[in-house]
Amino acid sequence: MPKRYTAKQVLKALHRLGFSEVTQNGSHLKVRGIRDGKLQTAIIPMHHEVAIGTLSSILRQANVTKQELEDNI
Repeated sequence: MPKRYTAKQVLKALHRLGFSEVTQNGSHLKVRGIRDGKLQTAIIPMHHEVAIGTLSSILRQANVTKQELEDNI
C-alpha cells in the first residue's frame, strides 16, 4: 500500500464499495454504507493527503480492509 492516498481517492473507493455522502461539516465529510448487514459511518477529512493513521481509522470505522481499498482505488 502506498504511504498516502488523497481524500478524493479514498472517497472514490468508498463510493465503489457502496458508501454514500451524508453530510459535510467544514472540511470533514461523513459517509455511510451497509457492510456485513450493519450500517457503517466514517468521517473523511477532505485534505489533500490522508495521513496513514487517519486512513487506518477511516478503514476501521467503515469496516473495510486495506486490500478492499486498494482494489477499488
